[in-house]
Amino acid sequence: MRTALLQSSGRPGSVGENLKVLDQAAGRAAVAGAGLLVAPEMFLTGYAIGGDIARLAEPADGDSADAIAEISSRHGLAVAYGYPERDGETVFNSAQLISADGTRLANYRKTHLFGCFERDHFTPGDQPVVQAELDGLRVGIMICYDVEFPENVRAHALAGTDLLVVPTAQMHPFQFVAESLVPVRAFENQMYVAYVNRVGQEGEFEFVGLSTLAGPDGIARARAGRVEELLLADVDPVHLAASREANPYLKDRRPGLYGALV
Repeated sequence: MRTALLQSSGRPGSVGENLKVLDQAAGRAAVAGAGLLVAPEMFLTGYAIGGDIARLAEPADGDSADAIAEISSRHGLAVAYGYPERDGETVFNSAQLISADGTRLANYRKTHLFGCFERDHFTPGDQPVVQAELDGLRVGIMICYDVEFPENVRAHALAGTDLLVVPTAQMHPFQFVAESLVPVRAFENQMYVAYVNRVGQEGEFEFVGLSTLAGPDGIARARAGRVEELLLADVDPVHLAASREANPYLKDRRPGLYGALV
């Protein structure tokens, strides 16, 4: 499945403008043959928008979800995007996957909040593994900091995730996560990882870009720089199956030894 990674911070504070950016990217991705477009963490509204997070938060089935479902079905590709989710009085840092026919397939709430900013504005989710079937692949969802916990990604590996999509707001000086950690996560868990970052200065944060699609061999199939861009790379189930057959990590595990971890 050709996968498009939208490295962009959109237009912070403007849901309407961000929907336009997403629509344009979906059109370009569809023309290039992509079956999935992944946008960054909090793409719908912007990340460093302070109190506007609560004001702009929407339900998972809200107006913006309907608008993105229309974008998906019009261009004929699935879309995964980050947004602030409102559930009653609670706000989550969430990511949603919508299919090419506009069906809402999966909604994930970030389980590991990073820093005071996120803890001040969001409630952590409590479901670590969220998946959906898409074009013969089992797609899992995480958000940014979540992928830095090896237990999180291993849980996805054990649940059969083939492609882990990770909308991200990775900031300076932690660029080693994109450069080094993400390919290692893909290798040690035998999956593809699409790590899709914001870019540029936004409030107090400097987002570093460097979005990547890493394969199960630990090699980046695509790597962005530090400007807005749309990356394209393929997720190959044949290569994934061969890699899993050759790599013994998951088969050689000895869970009985790991009780101290929990």
